[in-house]
Amino acid sequence: MSVLITGIGELTTNSEVTGDALVIDGAEIAWVGNVGDAPAADERVDVEGRAVLPGWVDSHTHLVFAGDRTAEFGARMAGKPYTAGGIAVTVNATRAATDEELAAVVRKHIAEALRQGTTFIETKTGYGLNVADEVRSARIAAEEADEVTFLGAHLVPPGEDADTYVDLVRGEMLDAVAPLVRWADVFCEKGAFDYDQSKAVLQAAAAKGLGLRVHGNQLGEGPGVRLAVELGAASVDHCTYLSAADIDALASSDTVATLLPACDLSTRQSLPPARALLDAGATVALASNCNPGSSYTSSMAFCVTTAVLQMRMSVEEAVWAATAGGAQALRRTDVGVIRPGARADLHVLDAPSITHLAYRPGVPLTHSVWRQGERTN
Repeated sequence: MSVLITGIGELTTNSEVTGDALVIDGAEIAWVGNVGDAPAADERVDVEGRAVLPGWVDSHTHLVFAGDRTAEFGARMAGKPYTAGGIAVTVNATRAATDEELAAVVRKHIAEALRQGTTFIETKTGYGLNVADEVRSARIAAEEADEVTFLGAHLVPPGEDADTYVDLVRGEMLDAVAPLVRWADVFCEKGAFDYDQSKAVLQAAAAKGLGLRVHGNQLGEGPGVRLAVELGAASVDHCTYLSAADIDALASSDTVATLLPACDLSTRQSLPPARALLDAGATVALASNCNPGSSYTSSMAFCVTTAVLQMRMSVEEAVWAATAGGAQALRRTDVGVIRPGARADLHVLDAPSITHLAYRPGVPLTHSVWRQGERTN
């Protein structure tokens, strides 16, 4: 069934095509242009002057989890610093949960994100940290999310030797999980995995044919960016603390700097140097980092608003980063964009332009959403 969408007040396509109307045919965009030139369609929907943009592409989440870390958040708001160690709390709860309990959490948060315009979502393992629980996390994620990343190297489980655990991650655990995922990631950070350990995990994953991602430079300047660029990772995520050399390295590479501003607010750290990255020519994405410990939000609009109001990104830059930028961080060309042949993922705002995302902070502006050609609300 084809649908002609007209009455578009502002159309953001992230592509060379422009206009004030578009046609969805099945799960794809079939045509974009001026309404006077529109082909015939089975149905016509008038959005009455509202803005239309691609659905959000959330390229960094951690949705396979159980348990609650409200107490940790409260302690942080009272002045306790954030450390990577809180992950262990979620690991214990996740291991104790049933498959159905974990799947229900994933479905709940994907549905929550979809209601807010997120039509494509990546999620990770990383709260199992043993072979059996990482495998089931990957299987559950693969059944619900659009892209899945193996993050066995999230944290060294308490009481285990780091190098011995790294051998497990890049050996038996990787062998078991690899058929279920497209990506591998590592938390290259003080308190997690150092440069050599991170490199060993990523090289083993690359040998298995997996794409690479890196958690890096979240808690301070470190080797994460350097490692990501060196190995040709699709993205390095967080990028909260960057040296001039890090910015130059990203600007001269194909590695996307994925910024997670909701996490930095929740952990009371500095916000990433988005303006410096953009001015240097680096590719920037925005993502929610939805997880129970350091960024418990699924709102990409909140991330866009923060990027504009506090990180000196323009509205256009922030929206691109949260759509096409996220797609680029996942090496996808069929999402985050409105053009013929792309996935029919649309976000209609109850506002005449994308500027309202920052102009009206905190106001829920999602009017309607299409995902793969189906209207979801």
